Amino acid sequence: MSPTVKFIVYGTPTPQGSKTKMPNGAMVEGGSKVQRDMRADWRTAVATAAGQQADHFGCLTGPLRLTVTFRFAMPKSRKAAIRESGWNWKTSAPDLDKLLRSTGDALKIAGLVHDDALFVATVAEKIEVWADWTGAEIVVSPETRLDGLS
Repeated sequence: MSPTVKFIVYGTPTPQGSKTKMPNGAMVEGGSKVQRDMRADWRTAVATAAGQQADHFGCLTGPLRLTVTFRFAMPKSRKAAIRESGWNWKTSAPDLDKLLRSTGDALKIAGLVHDDALFVATVAEKIEVWADWTGAEIVVSPETRLDGLS
């Protein structure tokens, strides 16, 4: 059975972008150069942090559960009461499913998981934080059936 691995990634969580099919049939990352660079920075940050875990724990095989809290900077426009609480749900872009795609891909690239298809269960949330670090808290753990059957 795989161990439970917990780690933090610092940076700005960035979703996986769409692909654009070129006239010659090649698939390339869509969006502007700035967007592509931001996606690359996030995937690199996740892969670096996950790679350190892979060095210690090896490559995890599944079934696996992925638990992630994506942390974004809270806009200054939030009401004082919300800022004082320190956090708020992030109900605006980026989409949670696209954040999970980019993060799962980076976990595979890092060698922490054999394949992101091994994630059979996911718990994810995105929040805004005031005056605190941004990035993600990631937990990869073995998954068992909830009903106790094997």
